[in-house]
Amino acid sequence: MSVTRSSLRPVPAPGLVSGHTSTVAIDPDLVRALHLVSEDRRGAAADAAAAHHVFQTSTIAALMDSRYDGDLTVGEVMAHGDLGLGTLAGLDGELIIVDGRAFVGRTDGSLSPVDPTTTTPFAVVTPFAPGDPVDLGEMDHRALLARLDALAPATVSAVRIEGRFRRLHLRSVPKQRTPYPPLDVVVTEQAEWEVHDLDAVVVGFRFPSEAAGLEVPGWHLHAMALDHSTGGHVLEADIASGRAWMDATDEVHVELPPGVEMTGADAAMREGIEKAETSPGAPDKEHPAAGG
Repeated sequence: MSVTRSSLRPVPAPGLVSGHTSTVAIDPDLVRALHLVSEDRRGAAADAAAAHHVFQTSTIAALMDSRYDGDLTVGEVMAHGDLGLGTLAGLDGELIIVDGRAFVGRTDGSLSPVDPTTTTPFAVVTPFAPGDPVDLGEMDHRALLARLDALAPATVSAVRIEGRFRRLHLRSVPKQRTPYPPLDVVVTEQAEWEVHDLDAVVVGFRFPSEAAGLEVPGWHLHAMALDHSTGGHVLEADIASGRAWMDATDEVHVELPPGVEMTGADAAMREGIEKAETSPGAPDKEHPAAGG
């Protein structure tokens, strides 16, 4: 990876984060694997969307550090891509971007359109340009992730899955008020629910382990029902049948809000990210969409 900085604002040296308990350099293996471009808000506005490029605002380390306001709107982020995920200001739900339309899944299990003027503290998008679809048979969540790993052609991959899901275990978090608590505290209040026998679309990204701090390592997936009855962050997905589309990239452009810097993750942060993003508990309820 080479690191390019926007000429519009001095960007601190990648690898250090302000305000966190420790400073960790970006992993050199990631440096070799990706072309990473850091830019400020003005640089992001001038950065044209391009196929096989990923655009991201802020970092997962910043979310772990309670930076929940952001400086880009959802509309500004979507100028860089039509498929993606993230959250809204104050961690107000789970952002899902499909076919250039943005939705948010909230703690009551509902799904609603997002006003493009809403700000986001973290989002990642791409102008989705996949190859041919691949048929998926019946498999549980672990087998599905293994299949996606086998299909993923690059260090960073975007995916879209459409199909019939036997079970989706979803979550969302409640909107936070200042002073903001850390993300690993917020997720102790998350709402979880399951839906069964649902036609849905799942979108997301796979980043390498070395990207922890910059992004969520491994697969980060959000889902929504095709009838818009529910949506959220995917904790588990058991599919009955469907198709997957993949898009690969080795170029990631990251807009850094003021005070946010690119950082790696120490062991404590890696554990916190895993807890916040991938660890399911017991679902609180079965959503009314179940069986639909």
